[in-house]
Amino acid sequence: MKYRLLAAVTAVFLCMTACSSGGDTSSETYSQILSSGVVSSETSSPSSESQSSQASQPSSSDAESSSSSQVESTASSSGGISGPDGNIPYALAQGERVSDSYFDDAVFIGDSVSLKLEKYVTAKRNSNASFFGGAQFLTAGSMGSGNALQPVSDESIHPLYNGQKMALADSVKASGAKKVYIMLGMNDLAPYGVDGAVSNMQTLIEGILEKTPDAKIFVESATPLVAAQNFPTHKLNNSNIALYNQKMSAVCQEKGWYFVNVWSAVQDGSGNLTASYCSDPDSMGIHFTDSGCEVWLEYLYTHTA
Repeated sequence: MKYRLLAAVTAVFLCMTACSSGGDTSSETYSQILSSGVVSSETSSPSSESQSSQASQPSSSDAESSSSSQVESTASSSGGISGPDGNIPYALAQGERVSDSYFDDAVFIGDSVSLKLEKYVTAKRNSNASFFGGAQFLTAGSMGSGNALQPVSDESIHPLYNGQKMALADSVKASGAKKVYIMLGMNDLAPYGVDGAVSNMQTLIEGILEKTPDAKIFVESATPLVAAQNFPTHKLNNSNIALYNQKMSAVCQEKGWYFVNVWSAVQDGSGNLTASYCSDPDSMGIHFTDSGCEVWLEYLYTHTA
């Protein structure tokens, strides 16, 4: 309870102090932009039941700096290679564009950044029912891998599934999905630090696989802030986001999960979120416009396993 309260207070404080402009991130600076803030609080979507795993303890240390040594690009066992930044050791490579039906058995887990993608897909389905196949969404504003590991309660941040709040492992199982796409971390960097955020994500995914062992795991990279909102003094910044992505890609390689480097498609060439893709450049600087969602989805259609 103490850690949940600390994380919540930290998240609110950072949302008020860290977000007021925009943020760009290029591939060449990926290794240089490793320190800053916290993400969003919109309403949620589908959810899950209770989970007993404990999140890593919140970190009180300063924002972590980048490693001096760069990781060399390597081909993945599924044919994937690193993004254009050259610092992601393991990521899906571009391939043939798949049809909508590829996503029939997919579920997308995420915070308010992914909630925007869900809203975009829902709007598109009003005119094209087969858009993005039968992909389902489990999204909740302010959700992170840390608070997703907490017990389900009236106050907990878990998405709803069929109107019921559940732990993610339970909602994924209930959804019947065989492809699990997960994008979390923004709301973990401030309270837990980079290493704590990576540890929480790994614990969360392993819990999902315990209940859905035949699922394919696709970890989507965290996306950057616009330049105006990228403050090196905050723990949620593009440097820490880049370091988090590097470490998560290494975990994926070790565990046999897929890493989807969405970051490489939406950054502006300097490591910040492309300005035209950001819907809130004067506040949080992290949520997407429709044009940003289009680019994101196209990347998913062309980077599959």
